[in-house]
Amino acid sequence: MSGRVRLTLAAWLATLLAASALLPLVKPATWIIQAAFLLAVQSGVGAAARRVPLPRPLTVAAQALVTLLLMTLVFAREHAFAGVLPGPDAFRSLAELLERGGEDVSRYAIPAPLTDGIRLMLIGGVLIIGLLVDVLAVTFRSAAPAGLPLLALYSVAAGLSDGGSDWVWFLLAAAGYLMLLLAEGRDRLSAWGRVFSGTSRGPGEPTGPAAPVRTGRRIGVLALGIALVVPLGLPAMNGGLLDPAGAGVGSGPGGGGTISAVNPLVSLRDSLNVDEDRQVMSVRTEIENLSDLYLRIVSLDDFDGTTWKPSKRSITTVPEGAFPTPAGLGPDVARKEFATTISTAEWYGQDWLPMPYPPSGVDIRGNWRYEPVGMTLVGDHGQNTRDLTYSVRGLDVRPTAKQLSDAPAPPPALRREYTELPDSLPSVVSRTAREVTQGAKTPYDQAVKLQDYFAVTGGFEYDTQVDVGSGSRAIARFLRDKQGFCVHFSFAMASMARSLGIPARVAVGFAPGTPQADGTVSVGLRDAHAWPELYFEGVGWTRFEPTPTRGSIPAYTVPDTDDSQLPDPARPSAQESSSAPSAAPSQSESCPVEQRKLDGGCPGESAQAALPGDGDGPKWYALLMWALAGLAVLAVPLTPLLWRLRTRAVRLGAHGRSDADAAPHIMAVWDELIDTAWDYGILPDESLTPRKAAARIVRLGHLDEAAAASVHRVAGAVEQVLYAPQPRPVAGLTEDVRRVITGLRSTAGRATRLRALFAPRSTARVSWAVSSWWAGVRGRAAALRPAWLTRAPAWRRPSRQQS
Repeated sequence: MSGRVRLTLAAWLATLLAASALLPLVKPATWIIQAAFLLAVQSGVGAAARRVPLPRPLTVAAQALVTLLLMTLVFAREHAFAGVLPGPDAFRSLAELLERGGEDVSRYAIPAPLTDGIRLMLIGGVLIIGLLVDVLAVTFRSAAPAGLPLLALYSVAAGLSDGGSDWVWFLLAAAGYLMLLLAEGRDRLSAWGRVFSGTSRGPGEPTGPAAPVRTGRRIGVLALGIALVVPLGLPAMNGGLLDPAGAGVGSGPGGGGTISAVNPLVSLRDSLNVDEDRQVMSVRTEIENLSDLYLRIVSLDDFDGTTWKPSKRSITTVPEGAFPTPAGLGPDVARKEFATTISTAEWYGQDWLPMPYPPSGVDIRGNWRYEPVGMTLVGDHGQNTRDLTYSVRGLDVRPTAKQLSDAPAPPPALRREYTELPDSLPSVVSRTAREVTQGAKTPYDQAVKLQDYFAVTGGFEYDTQVDVGSGSRAIARFLRDKQGFCVHFSFAMASMARSLGIPARVAVGFAPGTPQADGTVSVGLRDAHAWPELYFEGVGWTRFEPTPTRGSIPAYTVPDTDDSQLPDPARPSAQESSSAPSAAPSQSESCPVEQRKLDGGCPGESAQAALPGDGDGPKWYALLMWALAGLAVLAVPLTPLLWRLRTRAVRLGAHGRSDADAAPHIMAVWDELIDTAWDYGILPDESLTPRKAAARIVRLGHLDEAAAASVHRVAGAVEQVLYAPQPRPVAGLTEDVRRVITGLRSTAGRATRLRALFAPRSTARVSWAVSSWWAGVRGRAAALRPAWLTRAPAWRRPSRQQS
């Protein structure tokens, strides 16, 4: 067996061993057999093309073409010419199947069933990774970089798996990679003319592995150690295929299983400013006060320091008749049941069912499951809310301020779960919570003070243009800047309530809509909303409204409540219902008529909490897959560009502001100036002094006076470093280099500019560095060889001449 064939088999097996980490995510695991066969065909085509031999680009193109034909044959042969040649219909079919796979991924919990869409995603992903590994390790004879796609494949599975046997899959993936490295090493050694074995060296010499074999083992152990240590420094994976923190519905005995919802806030930033307030649903209800008609979709109770998201929960069949009594609701609290009929728009399709909270019963068609902790319904087997009419019986719970104030302590288990906060949460959050609630005697008083702080007294402004932000300091930035929309307010109040020991979570859904002339209520995209829910024993989960000019302030949080229906003027409420119905679509009171006439519309905050609909454009996961594929295609040709941009950013970064690091900063800026000139065709000449080199750049680059002065300023700073006893920091060198870059770009032709951007000549320094490193490695490896290996064979030694 030739070394190239052995390397091909090693690449094929390494890909399969890394892909085996995906086996626990889907059942049954028969897809791996089909993936192994298709991957073998792909590898065989590559081996045949290299045998011909074809040029490397044609070899890769042949493998990619065969991979496309295989995917068409397996997944879209009914829509292809002769069952194998893809056309527009075949591509459309593959795209639809990929979209269905994304829907299945977001619907099922681990282990997910092996639907056609999921099978396409798994096998297609393995074939893409296998192609990259084969191209790098076999076609380009560089097995080490092939570990990157293998690592990507393993990381997907490792980041999603919640089992206890992850180390087994890691060992398999690591073994495959090490085997690939050793196969390449053996192939390289065989090119030297001989493969050493562990036979006896001769009389008196010990037997055992030869030096190259021992060196290979050392390299393997070192690589395994690096593979074990490096993942500890990588960021944790949140979100993705079959994510335990993503959506999923699984079936089990009695229709049970688990569900873990896709975070419904993922579309907030994308829908920050919706131009058209489309109607999401039409509601007809018996509730007396329409300002309390919040339609809740799901609750977010897991806070990881970056965002709030739903916890993984058990699900069951939808209860027949009345739902169980909401958790914590005691018999002494006044309540009244009301009926609500909801009709959703044809384009609005998402898994969670909007309902008043707490629901006491639902009448709905289709495949739905019930999550008892959040009292929510979620679609199963493709069920969603598109073009749906259903009836919900809800409870209008009316606690008094005294009942909330006198509420006993919550159960320890519930308090422990819903007051958990990550260690990364900035201390300013809890400190501000204590300052705001100073003097409050009960958790209820603390909650009301928190609500008043955000809605009235804290000086916060409602602004939909503010970035959502991410990371553990997003809430701290919001408390400092005091600008945001409902997500900021609800996240901050829930986090501060938890820091005070009050169980809290965040609800996502729709605020009260706009009454219409026919007696219905129109709920639009701009009515989507997020609000905090706090738990009080005897009352249960209770809504609060910290967002100014949005929603309605609950009556039980207003002191001295009486029978009057007049709103408290000190408490803004943009969504309070009007006694007179209106036929106009819902508009936020924060958007005046003049602005609507001038701008053609107003930004709507509530669209940010709206769950993505199925009928409006491509799915996010389809776009993500295409984006990743595009990045993979562009990665190789754009590598020089990315390397130069990164190098320039490091060299021109914000350093060198003190005497200690003045010299490194000046020399880094000078290196960037020399390399930039090199990119534009002015080769460096190390024999010149800085002053002469600067004059040469000005002359050959045809720079104007400003750019020329910048070049000479940088050269003068370099002379200070080289010749002055104590070099001084020089301000403005970064701006000087950027001015020179602009000058060189303006005088260069189009072809030169494109080459300087996409194929910069200065990237030759990378190959020089790698060559120098490799020479050092070979020198160190040669030093490790025993003397007998470096001694020439007897038949090659020159014979001594008898004198």
